[in-house]
Amino acid sequence: MGDLGNSTVDFHPKKPGMDKGDHEGDFGVTVEELSSLMELRGPEALQKIQENYTDTETLCHRLKTSPADGLSDNPADLEKRRQVFGMNFIPPKKPKTFLQLVWEALQDVTLIILEIAAIISLGLSFYQPPGGDSEACGNVSSGAEDEGEAEAGWIEGAAILLSVLCVVLVTAFNDWSKEKQFRGLQSRIEQEQRFAVVRNGTVIQIPVAEIVVGDIAQIKYGDLLPADGVLIQGNDLKIDESSLTGESDHVRKSIAKDPMLLSGTHVMEGSGKMVVTAVGVNSQTGIIFTLLGAGEMEEEKKDCKKGKQDGTLENNQNKAKKQDEAVAMEMQPLKSAEGGEVEEKEKKKASVPKKEKSVLQGKLTKLAVQIGKAGLVMSAITVIILMLYFVIETFVIQGMTWLTECTPIYVQYFVKFFIIGVTVLVVAVPEGLPLAVTISLAYSVKKMMKDNNLVRHLDACETMGNATAICSDKTGTLTTNRMTVVQIYIGDQLFREIPRPDQINPKIVELITSAIAVNCAYTSKIMAADKEGGLPKQVGNKTECALLGLVLDLKQEYQAVREQIPEEKLYKVYTFNSVRKSMSTVIQMPDGSFRLYSKGASEILLKKCSFVLGRDGEARAFRPRDKDEMVKKVIEPMACNGLRTICIAYRELPADPMPDWDNETDIVSNLICITVVGIEDPVRAEVPEAIRKCQRAGITVRMVTGDNINTARFFLLCVSCIQVS
Repeated sequence: MGDLGNSTVDFHPKKPGMDKGDHEGDFGVTVEELSSLMELRGPEALQKIQENYTDTETLCHRLKTSPADGLSDNPADLEKRRQVFGMNFIPPKKPKTFLQLVWEALQDVTLIILEIAAIISLGLSFYQPPGGDSEACGNVSSGAEDEGEAEAGWIEGAAILLSVLCVVLVTAFNDWSKEKQFRGLQSRIEQEQRFAVVRNGTVIQIPVAEIVVGDIAQIKYGDLLPADGVLIQGNDLKIDESSLTGESDHVRKSIAKDPMLLSGTHVMEGSGKMVVTAVGVNSQTGIIFTLLGAGEMEEEKKDCKKGKQDGTLENNQNKAKKQDEAVAMEMQPLKSAEGGEVEEKEKKKASVPKKEKSVLQGKLTKLAVQIGKAGLVMSAITVIILMLYFVIETFVIQGMTWLTECTPIYVQYFVKFFIIGVTVLVVAVPEGLPLAVTISLAYSVKKMMKDNNLVRHLDACETMGNATAICSDKTGTLTTNRMTVVQIYIGDQLFREIPRPDQINPKIVELITSAIAVNCAYTSKIMAADKEGGLPKQVGNKTECALLGLVLDLKQEYQAVREQIPEEKLYKVYTFNSVRKSMSTVIQMPDGSFRLYSKGASEILLKKCSFVLGRDGEARAFRPRDKDEMVKKVIEPMACNGLRTICIAYRELPADPMPDWDNETDIVSNLICITVVGIEDPVRAEVPEAIRKCQRAGITVRMVTGDNINTARFFLLCVSCIQVS
């Protein structure tokens, strides 16, 4: 990555007003300094930060931003940052022109065979057979056509070319129009894609394109980082950098060991905040896209600049010789990336993967080749039979001899036989087959458009038509993804509806409020409905939103707890992942001791509970038989009603001796169970009929879910018979 990073100077030449002096005067840091910083990892990056900025807080100060309050909403300041550090936008790859799509469509094997046959047919249609026979050369009937047939001989070749033209134009126009629609859709998606940043001390969602250097971005599990940055606060953060490095192992990020975060990488675990240091073409993703040719405008500028330099070198050898070292210093990374241009271009051309054919295209190509071979054999047999007939009739039966003056006439007869053979070959090739297939696929595309399915290429319809199995996620795909708590087991009581606060011990209410408020991502929240009378809006993780909704139903305020314990004061966070199936958060109490809150899948977390809160709010022993009884009487009935069961628990930890926070197994054990809740996620209304249609079409529908097996079985009864994995 170091070599890639060094190339940024060459691909992004300095613009007026972007020199080092201007940057230092305005922000105290330059684009080049930030780029060189983002090339480093681990201890090297920490050392660079300490040498140049002392710490991340000083870096934020130089970028004129606040780690706590972020940037202001001053339009002049934001515009100035875009001018100095660039916009968070990577120029897209130039789309293929209509003529390029026409050329691609012409590469089909069937069409190539038709083109060759049409050209030969047209060429030979203008050939005139011998007008008459000399008595000395014999009089042989060769199946000569009448005058009208000879004049209309060109129609066969022209008709084939017309059918090829129709196929090519329909295919190219469809690809061109769908490409245009996809780019418009992609542009709209990019405009709608938002990311959480802190501005004026408030967390707001802004379009990714509006992120600027100096923004304080909030990152959480599942995010795709839109820019490069330096971590300033993190909780058990793990990043998937495989898109940049190819390494599948998740990289742990922390302020003390490796705070460098790169655009295009995924947050796999944890949460945190970062100060944005590079955007757009100056970010690591932007540099790679530019090197791969996505930023073609930048490449053209570079080529023009290089051309001018080459012209100067040719016209003034002496001056070039003096400047050689300076030019070499500036262009060295480019030369290393582009050394041996001719060879590299040839290698690129050779390594360009061919467009993969669909199943139908492969079958049609195979059929066309087989028909072509059969037609070639039949035409060869026809030509041989005609020639043998001519030779036997003329030289055996009539007893003629080969005369030198008759040679041109004999040759003309042989050419006529060859034309007949070509005619057989042309007739054998099915010129209407590609056109019929193309028109039918184009009709399918149009029909799918009415179902709000935008198909980019014609062959995608045919590929989808071959589907025999569909694997679908449950949450959010088959369900509405609007979760609510509908049942709760708390204080030795199972409530089929959410209880009133006075029905629960106040101590338990306080504990459950704190446990949910602190141990849910702070980006998850319940907001007022967009329309009067509508349902409250759930923002963030839907399961966590269901738990926050429970707090509101109990007439409590989770936001007040979060204000008392801001995210920065969380002592330790064990974030949710597919292995843990739980999330735990540690806070420090006023007396110096610690409290751990944990939530997760009930069957997992109950195994770690040694105590349970009774009706009086006091903990009592939670024996194995008590756990079995809770599973049978609480968890299984909830799961059989299609509810997702979540257990919430806590534990007190002493300050002395200090717990070993890296030993998660010991930390998240001996828990005190507070409650078990049942969360409902309703089935989408259109799902049952859609599944029945798939089954009638012979398609097997499978549901892939991590829920309790009883929850999955109940869901199957709701939506019809589908297989569960």
